[in-house]
Amino acid sequence: MTRPFRFGVNMVTPATGLEWGKKCRRAEELGYDVILVPDHLGAPAPFPALVAAAEATERPRIGTFVLNTGFWNPALLAREVATTDALTGGRLELGLGTGYVKTEHDAAGLPWGSPGERVDHLRRTIEELHELLGSTEHQPQPLQEPRPPLLVGGNGDRMMKLTAEHADIAAFTGAKAVPGDTSGALRHLTAEELDERVAAYHRFAVDRTEPAELNLLIQLVEVTDDRRAVVRPLLQHVPHLTEDTALALPTLLIGTVRQMADQLRAQRERYGFSYITVLEPSFEAFGPVIEELAGS
Repeated sequence: MTRPFRFGVNMVTPATGLEWGKKCRRAEELGYDVILVPDHLGAPAPFPALVAAAEATERPRIGTFVLNTGFWNPALLAREVATTDALTGGRLELGLGTGYVKTEHDAAGLPWGSPGERVDHLRRTIEELHELLGSTEHQPQPLQEPRPPLLVGGNGDRMMKLTAEHADIAAFTGAKAVPGDTSGALRHLTAEELDERVAAYHRFAVDRTEPAELNLLIQLVEVTDDRRAVVRPLLQHVPHLTEDTALALPTLLIGTVRQMADQLRAQRERYGFSYITVLEPSFEAFGPVIEELAGS
């Protein structure tokens, strides 16, 4: 069954209360279904920002995209999640990931660990949250039962397996970490590489009784009548790609509003991505695409 589109915007820039409320209301006006906040040093603190977003708006859900679980103790996180869900009228969607920027852990004085250790910590966090938030004895209680919807984002096989086991929403970054880089640099996956990652997820999810919603993070939205002119300057940042393969990246939306809408329809058919997230710098440019896809 084809899911209808949902659209989220990841708000990455700190702001005062008045500015924050204005941005969130603008996102609601443009038709976004979810207002999201990441978990990086230098970005807004997730939970107070989400409470403020919910206070400023009426319709959109709110969520983390995604929490760096290495920053969090599960018991303290359960308190934050339950409080935020209650204060926002049950609008919270909880996004979790392992974290991918070592320098942030160093700055926070927190251990980094191996990839396997970070995935293990994420698994323990998910399991403890499920136990704590699902208990009638836990205080505070979330409004949604047994807990807010869980989104898990990642790329490797261990993350795909964990996502298949636990997540209501499976989030694909369309990129993978650059080996040996500690700054969080990512390498874009080609359309064919993303085919393989989605297929891997479905292999792990074969025994699920309810299919997960599939999410894709869009890295760039550029409205233009000349797609090649836009992509050429980007090639210096993606030397492994040609002009044609860059234009075919699922994580880039370059073209007219109609072309972008057609691309997202085609990608939903090919991969199953119905929940589309864009970054804050693109949220105005993406608004007309939301309008074009309304009801799809």
